[in-house]
Amino acid sequence: AIHHAISDAQKIVRLSNSLLDLAKANYDHTEITFKELRLDELILDARNDAMHDQPGSKINIVFEKEIEDDDFISVMGNEYLLKVAFINLMENGCKFSKDNEAAVAITYFKDKTILRFQDHGIGMDEAELKHIFTAFYRGANQQFAGGNGIGLSLTKKIIDLHKGTIAVSSQKNEGTTFTVELPHI
Repeated sequence: AIHHAISDAQKIVRLSNSLLDLAKANYDHTEITFKELRLDELILDARNDAMHDQPGSKINIVFEKEIEDDDFISVMGNEYLLKVAFINLMENGCKFSKDNEAAVAITYFKDKTILRFQDHGIGMDEAELKHIFTAFYRGANQQFAGGNGIGLSLTKKIIDLHKGTIAVSSQKNEGTTFTVELPHI
């Protein structure tokens, strides 16, 4: 009974925190502070937090090319919100992967950095892909792993707030890739 009570309390805490993060992402944009951030450092911090929150998970980070210039990996952003978005994508990759493993590939161009969050998990069909950024939507994956349907809608709001884009591709039983593009400062 104590184990169930603790588990229920943890679910309520996660839901409350997700709702607060959603509210923060909906603030008046002029109220959110932005500063110059290095995405590689932010990804490493998010990875550490995600692996701490989900013991037993593995998140590989792949730099697809050498970082030649700090400006090529830097953005103007809100550190807290971007970290929330990256943690959501990493945790989802681990949560919906049979081996609890995900990967983040980082590449950059002069005008933008591209981050690909990949897993080799259960994947989604075309019908589900149309709704995954809708708040509180849960697809067929709800039997596979818990959640509240806030994470991806929150992540999209955060990426939009940073003038970036997020796209998803998925194959049933093969995995999912979320591609995030963020413009440089």
